[in-house]
Amino acid sequence: MQVEQLENVEGKIEKFIDSAIAYAPILISSILSAALVLFLGLWLIRMVRRLVDKIFIKREVDPSIRTFLGNLINWILKVMLFIVVVSQLGVQTSTFIAVIGAAGLAIGLSLQGSLSNFAGGVLILLFKPFRVGDYISSSSGVDGTVRVIDIFNTRLVTPQNQLVIIPNGELSNSNITNFTELGTRRTWFDIGVSYDADLRLAKSILLECIRKNEYAFNDPAPDVVVTSLGDSAINLSVRVTTSNEHFWAMQEQLIISCKEALDSAGIEIPFPQTDIHIKRK
Repeated sequence: MQVEQLENVEGKIEKFIDSAIAYAPILISSILSAALVLFLGLWLIRMVRRLVDKIFIKREVDPSIRTFLGNLINWILKVMLFIVVVSQLGVQTSTFIAVIGAAGLAIGLSLQGSLSNFAGGVLILLFKPFRVGDYISSSSGVDGTVRVIDIFNTRLVTPQNQLVIIPNGELSNSNITNFTELGTRRTWFDIGVSYDADLRLAKSILLECIRKNEYAFNDPAPDVVVTSLGDSAINLSVRVTTSNEHFWAMQEQLIISCKEALDSAGIEIPFPQTDIHIKRK
């Protein structure tokens, strides 16, 4: 009995080895062909990406749209290549596509946030509230220069040279202030003078500082306006327009020159202080 069982096991092992030997060339051929398809496919995808980039650059497509569509095309081509490679290994394509569809539905339900980010990226590219290179501020409290608009997120570089990554879904639903779109910016800062100061003289001094500034535009006309009677000072608002690239330099120069001019004229710029009066009975 044991001899018969041993003979049966040996027979099955021999059949398995014979089948493996017979199927080995086919398996090796499938693996080699799949590897070759994978290699050629990745090479073709790189060529297509370069060709698409050249076409976008030649037609002067917006950099943000160029990046977004380039990444989208890259992902679509790689998914198609994956299906072709798997089919070379003998997997039924129709069944595999059905499995991918079911898995895609399950993944989509579990990644609703990512899908909303994708939709937000599409909305940003369609309506273009900002472009690469624009300086923006969102209602979430983040501001900076747009470096990349990607499929799922947007990357900003802050004035402190920090990289901030914001999901597109959140950004597309935020209030966005674009400081670059109009090509110019208007500085708007207050300078307080003492209650004893001659306001007309103070205004003329500040306007003269604006007139001497190399970056200040004459159109629209600059202005100095008395805005409020503060606790310790009368506030004058300095309002001047300049180009985007000169905004910060002009604002710094104006603050320095206005302070020096008021000091030279003997007009005090008071600081908050509290007077305490002690009455003795």
